[in-house]
Amino acid sequence: MKNDAPVPIDPVLIQDYDPAWPDIFSKLATAVKAALGSLVVTVEHIGSTAVPGLAAKPVIDLDAVLASPADLPEAIRVLATIGYLHEGDLGVAGREAFRSPAGEPRHHLYVLTAGAKELGRHLAFRNALRASEDLRNKYAALKRSLANAYKEDRSAYTQAKTDFMMSIIGTRDQLPHATDAVEHRRTE
Repeated sequence: MKNDAPVPIDPVLIQDYDPAWPDIFSKLATAVKAALGSLVVTVEHIGSTAVPGLAAKPVIDLDAVLASPADLPEAIRVLATIGYLHEGDLGVAGREAFRSPAGEPRHHLYVLTAGAKELGRHLAFRNALRASEDLRNKYAALKRSLANAYKEDRSAYTQAKTDFMMSIIGTRDQLPHATDAVEHRRTE
């Protein structure tokens, strides 16, 4: 079921890296894997909370990877049974977004298919930041600056990071769209 209900905007807040983030991811990923069973190939920790030492919004991002697009309807059904609300692709083809269950730690769950371009983009960016302290420091400084400039506008915050991301992972068609800043639609 897709949810189009508006949700109040919460401000863009960046905090220092929290060493608890990997454990929070692990618990969330375990629950998603248990629910999806053989439908899921893997669950990846993506986004800034997946990069040790990187300042981030305190929201865990997970990519649940399915073997086939044919598994998506069943994955949507199963995830609904554990409280996830399907939000559609939110303008990013090949990536289905889910609102997290009430009472869970703040997180975004995305379901993608193995080999999806968006999955490759997520992993390439994460891995580049993990591999370079210089990139991490530059990205953290940029994010803090943008969070101050766009505190109440998550879409503008996300779009303003585009040039930096392009410099790391390549072409504009691999980058997030304004709809990637969907936190403004979420109750977390």
